[in-house]
Amino acid sequence: MGDVVHALPAVSDLLHALPGVQVDWLVEAPFAAIPRLHAGVLRVLPLAWRKWRKHLLRADTRAALAVLRAELRREPYDAVLDLQGLLKSALWGLQARGPLLGYDAASIREPLAALFYRRTAAVSRQLQAVERNRRLAAAHLGYAMPDSPPDFGIAPPAGSWAAPGPSAALIPCASRPEKLWPEADWIALGQRLQRAGLVPVVVWGNDDEHRRAQRIADGCGGLVPPFLSVADTAALLGAARQIVGLDTGFSHLGAAFGAPTIGIYCDHEPGLAGITGPGRVASLGGKGQVPTLAAVMAQLERHLAEP
Repeated sequence: MGDVVHALPAVSDLLHALPGVQVDWLVEAPFAAIPRLHAGVLRVLPLAWRKWRKHLLRADTRAALAVLRAELRREPYDAVLDLQGLLKSALWGLQARGPLLGYDAASIREPLAALFYRRTAAVSRQLQAVERNRRLAAAHLGYAMPDSPPDFGIAPPAGSWAAPGPSAALIPCASRPEKLWPEADWIALGQRLQRAGLVPVVVWGNDDEHRRAQRIADGCGGLVPPFLSVADTAALLGAARQIVGLDTGFSHLGAAFGAPTIGIYCDHEPGLAGITGPGRVASLGGKGQVPTLAAVMAQLERHLAEP
């Protein structure tokens, strides 16, 4: 999901530089709600590859693949831009009718993917992900890289669930155990947010995460929402007065909405994929450098002190 959020400013740049351009977006189906939030995206083409790859020989899978390929080839594109830079994304980009463009082998996450591009561009791997995407789009599509801050171009949608009053979102769950932060520290943060008049809402996505969220909420007097879609979770994040989250796509999405956001990094360097957004943001920790409760609390105090 973070890759999807980080690509949004490149779309905004493109539409500003080339008014009237048509933008279609091929995206993993679970995250299709995110590009749909950008008014400049005409068509969102969901790709259920994680589901399909398990059942490639089934008739319904083959039919779904044929439908998607037909959609990708329905009309010719002037450019097919692979911002993700993976072998998977390059191979799917080849299905569209148009020249496939991407990073060169020295700039890309999976160098083999560069073999499939009609044209490549060099973009430093030392740049933050949002800036890399913006520079790649500008290099291939013929406009100067804007010097303006990134414009994510999205606003929170309406949701089916809302907290009863001013809220803060806690995102304590991650894809790997190495990314987790101690539950006792989350509880302490939630208690501080309660004292600030904010209801801590603990975000979750699967059964293990639900149990973790419930323990944290029980410890700080917070709330655990029902299972929410990506769109409904986006609405929850957009309404939050403060977000504190691990290195997950939802933390990046909340920051993109402009919510004050603190990112906690326990097993990854934030420099190249740190929290970015138009509001107050901070990225704490790094690989082998789990941020202390004191450090996160100090950053939270700075956020709470600002109007």
